[in-house]
Amino acid sequence: MANSYKLRCSIPGHEMDVRGLATAVFPEGAFVSVSRDRTGRVWVPNSSPDKGFTEMHCMSGHSNFVSCVCIIQPNETYPRGLIATGGNDNNICIFTMDQPQPLFTLKGHNNTVCTLSSGKFGTLLSGSWDTTARVWLNEKCMMTLQGHSAAVWAVIILPEQGLMLSGSADKTIKLWKAGRCEKTFTGHEDCVRGLAVISNTEFLSCSNDSSIRRWLVTGECVQVYYSHTNYIYSIDVFPNGQDFISTGEDRTVRIWRNGECVQTIRLPAQSVWCCCILPNGDIAVGASDGIIRVFSEAHDRIASAEDLQTFEDELAKATIDPKTGDLGDIKTEDLPGREHLSEPGNRDGQTRLIKEGQNVEAYQWSVGDARWVKIGDVVGGSNQQTSKCVMYEGKEYDYVFTIDVNEGGPSMKLPYNISEDPWLTAHNFLQKNDLSPMFLDQVANFIIENTKGHVVGPAQPTGGDPFTGGARYVPGGSGDEPKSGADPFTGSGRYIPGSGPTPGPPGGVVDPFTGSGAYSSADLRQRATNSYFPKTDGVMFEQANASQIIAKLKELNAAAPQEQKLSEDVLESLSRLLSTVCAPGATEPPPNIQQINSLWKASHLPEDIVFPVLDIMRLAVRHPQVNETLCGEAEGVQLCNHLLSLMRPEGRAANQMLALRTLCNCFSGRQGRSLLLAQRETVLSRAADLAAVCNKNIHIALATLVLNYAGCLHGQPDLEAKAQCLSVASRALETVQDKEAVFRLLVALGTTVASDQTAQDLARSLGVNSQILKYSTVSDPSKVGECCQLVLKQLQ
Repeated sequence: MANSYKLRCSIPGHEMDVRGLATAVFPEGAFVSVSRDRTGRVWVPNSSPDKGFTEMHCMSGHSNFVSCVCIIQPNETYPRGLIATGGNDNNICIFTMDQPQPLFTLKGHNNTVCTLSSGKFGTLLSGSWDTTARVWLNEKCMMTLQGHSAAVWAVIILPEQGLMLSGSADKTIKLWKAGRCEKTFTGHEDCVRGLAVISNTEFLSCSNDSSIRRWLVTGECVQVYYSHTNYIYSIDVFPNGQDFISTGEDRTVRIWRNGECVQTIRLPAQSVWCCCILPNGDIAVGASDGIIRVFSEAHDRIASAEDLQTFEDELAKATIDPKTGDLGDIKTEDLPGREHLSEPGNRDGQTRLIKEGQNVEAYQWSVGDARWVKIGDVVGGSNQQTSKCVMYEGKEYDYVFTIDVNEGGPSMKLPYNISEDPWLTAHNFLQKNDLSPMFLDQVANFIIENTKGHVVGPAQPTGGDPFTGGARYVPGGSGDEPKSGADPFTGSGRYIPGSGPTPGPPGGVVDPFTGSGAYSSADLRQRATNSYFPKTDGVMFEQANASQIIAKLKELNAAAPQEQKLSEDVLESLSRLLSTVCAPGATEPPPNIQQINSLWKASHLPEDIVFPVLDIMRLAVRHPQVNETLCGEAEGVQLCNHLLSLMRPEGRAANQMLALRTLCNCFSGRQGRSLLLAQRETVLSRAADLAAVCNKNIHIALATLVLNYAGCLHGQPDLEAKAQCLSVASRALETVQDKEAVFRLLVALGTTVASDQTAQDLARSLGVNSQILKYSTVSDPSKVGECCQLVLKQLQ
């Protein structure tokens, strides 16, 4: 049996609750703590024989409470790593290991940042009360993960595959890949407070429901652990990937081995907020009394007998409320006396109550010491105390306050026991009643003011605790490939939208997208070793048979109900417009405003007959005058919204494809590029959903849209936009099968990461390397394998 953990040292440096701990890379054996006192501190072990720690320096930079901390792994620039802290000022501060002021500050969240995790290549993941998680890289927010309906209390980056996890007050855990929620884990009955990695495929979660769950990333909960009797706030895993520790509101840190709780260590503080396992196997925990305590199972690091006795005396003086612990209903007259302690306990952490005069004392069995250790005096155990209790929702409380938050609105009940943390009670009250956290100070101070003389333990400092939890912030075609000659959407006629020769493989000066000689000699000189990317000139859909398009339009128009028919004047106007845009070198006059207005009007035909008009629009937006008119400041947003409405996942495949192709062709003009860059987030988000539609033409159009965005962004500093390109391309590659679509997505990836170290780091952190590796050996067509190898070379 492993040795029991015993106190190594107590570190009293912080002035308020210690809310986060993290093991540092440098100096050896050091760790970092953060606190409600608005500071972070680096602690280094003292040289033997002193078993304690010394404060190396104190970090300041937050304007409010600091709630979480993590270490960003070393790199060439910062070989000692960096420290990231999150706080109630909504900011993330990044520190070097030896400077008290932030190196830089990350801004973007609009509420408390309460959890942080770091990954490879300097990736940082944050979670906030604003219901979102954010991915950061090199001082920039690269992605915002949206999907939770309440505060995100826990985040973690899995070591491989570009996977990320978030746990929330909405009781769920979400698995994210490339910025998209891949899976939602349900099972916890209350808020998820902590996450910890076991391996590439497993993780642990802890919750306010007093349980710990072990999960597979595939979605299955394989084990549930019970031992805690109140909220569980934090969890950390030993290097063996199996054993772990946990801390919670029941005043304990618990050690778990082989799935069993083998040791329970009680602390003289109500809330044990955080824990971390040091490299030597020791355990550091932070609590609401502002003290960090380190426990060790190594005999040569255990505190002196005097210090151990001091710790035991502190524990014995603590007060325990039976309503919030695991003591059950207490009838003082039925309790045994001190003689009951002569009988040994059955398990480590077992609690036993005895009557000492008029008082009730609680003892805990220590297997390591083979004796009962006093853990406090029980309040509320006498008949006098019980007689004061008030019943509310079937439970007894010392007080039940009536709270009026909104004048004229319904009043709310706030139950409270004198040994509870006023801020925790206030926070739970706000969460239960869906109230703003802005009321936290007001409610907590109301409790303190109205229970003066009755609060157990030292009064909390003025100011709300923003870290005990989050209020429920609720944020604000298909089918087989068509046969040649058949209309793929109606089954009749010979009109195939955008039909044309299949692009040929690259060779010499052949453009791998169109099969034609599109590269200039200058391009070729630049592309001597890479003929695929970066591709900064847009790829358009230009093939067309104007007569077939007009014939299909007239056919569908003739069969339409009278109220939906286009007039002969409109049909003639569209025909002339199509002739003009399909023969730009001819002597046709430029499109006039009447023709463009006719096109816009006709594009609102019913969805079952509109696709020939969309094909005309697809061709027309390549013309400078049409591009300027339809994509200008006044009309551009309307055009974008209309095309997006046609791209709904449940919409018609013909309209989806042609809307995508129209967006691609908008990149041919200055106004169109400006419009699509301004609408990029919405357009790419909607387009990405179409990857699930089983249609190769849609997939090619989607891939081309991502490629055109990547080309526009190449050489630009907009890292968040590049991150979205990487995310959409990565997600699309999971479902797209057509080799031409795969090729264009690979070129989009290559263009995005070319000459951009930050984009390369993000692509690696998203697991792009492993995702595209399977294409590196594709030989038919050869351009897929060649391009893939070049992208992988960029990401080495």
